[in-house]
Amino acid sequence: MCFSPEADLVAGVVVTAIGIDALRHVPRRELVPLASLPLVFGVHQLVETFVWWHLRGDVPDCVGKPAAWIYVVMAMCLVPVLVPFAFARIGAIRSRLLATGLVACGIVSAVLLTIGLVRDSIRPEIDGHHIAYHVTTPWQVFTLGLYILAACGPALLANAAPLRLFGATNLLVVALLIWLAQSAVVSLWCVWAAVSSVLINLYVRRRARVSPEAPGTGEPHRSGTRGSP
Repeated sequence: MCFSPEADLVAGVVVTAIGIDALRHVPRRELVPLASLPLVFGVHQLVETFVWWHLRGDVPDCVGKPAAWIYVVMAMCLVPVLVPFAFARIGAIRSRLLATGLVACGIVSAVLLTIGLVRDSIRPEIDGHHIAYHVTTPWQVFTLGLYILAACGPALLANAAPLRLFGATNLLVVALLIWLAQSAVVSLWCVWAAVSSVLINLYVRRRARVSPEAPGTGEPHRSGTRGSP
């Protein structure tokens, strides 16, 4: 995250609250993975707060080192699988074959990145106004290409405007970060994804307004609102 652990903490608290709100408004079970994304991103930023504190000497190794591992595993192994699965689960991508392919891209990239994490240690360090996470990436161009496809592709191909905007902004930011400083991608892109995930919350709340079922109950919605999402 940019600036400081305090900024990470504030962003994490705000986005976590947005994530909880999104889950509260889920009208059907298939939306749960998508609605959970803001919560995952929010918790992710809260975890990085402890990485900052450890690198500054404010918390012990027994806290800071696990936090760094959790942060990197969430970013590199959870996100590329959860994002395409969430979009495929709600049928947001018109082609089922394409949706399956994006999930496969996420799984392959997560496996390759996991192999890199197991083979080598995570070496986080403060680099100016962000944390640089030095990790080994097997077949770097191939693996990162699959990661970007899995993390940004589903939203770009979605049939809802807020989700397409979420995908477009994340793709632009990750491309810019790769051009500026590859070591900054893990930390800086993840916080942008967290902030932009407010668009997912707006989408879920809209689905809740037009859904024939009340959020989380399976009972008919009683507002009388009709229409497709």
